[in-house]
Amino acid sequence: MSKILIVDDDDELCELVSEYLGAEGFETECAHDGESGLKRALSHEHEMVVLDVMLPKMGGFDVLRNLRKESQLPVLMLTARGEETERIVGLEIGADDYLPKPFNPRELLARLKAVLRRTSGESTAGLPENISVGDLELSPASRSARLSGEELPLTSVEFDLLAALIREAGNVVKREDLSEKVLERELSPYDRSLDMHISNLRKKLGQRADGSDRIKTVRSVGYIYTVV
Repeated sequence: MSKILIVDDDDELCELVSEYLGAEGFETECAHDGESGLKRALSHEHEMVVLDVMLPKMGGFDVLRNLRKESQLPVLMLTARGEETERIVGLEIGADDYLPKPFNPRELLARLKAVLRRTSGESTAGLPENISVGDLELSPASRSARLSGEELPLTSVEFDLLAALIREAGNVVKREDLSEKVLERELSPYDRSLDMHISNLRKKLGQRADGSDRIKTVRSVGYIYTVV
């Protein structure tokens, strides 16, 4: 049974989400402020966190920043509807996904299951034991990545995006295909999630020694992991 931590100061929302997820076989725990939410998220007792942006004692963004210093625990952020800035900031800091309030519990469930499938390794099932392109090596079995021999800390989404790109290294991978394969939803013209995850990947990977980009954008088409 997957245990989900819900960090939100809305008691009624926490109760409703807990009841809905409980009926779907999930175990839930609620924290109602940022400080206690961060402490529980760092306890290694949960498979995922549902994190609200607006929280007492410590805001959701600060919770996520502090969490990412020590853990790659999957996080789905709850943002205000229409507040694109909140979504972008959350994804930049390292959220795996976001959902605007108010939301349909069925959509929350679908997003949770998609993220948990990634972290369970289902998304990389059938891949070879190791995938190497130049100085980058991915191990689908352990869901780990190494760059020039050094461990590369990646969120679940970032790992799957990188795996999808290097499997097709030297070829363009369409944005629509990446969204459906990794995010498990059709690409929406107003959804910046994919672009932000790619941006985060670029920052973590850095440029090659010759100054060239590892991931290039093919305008209006998709992305390519370059080979030398």
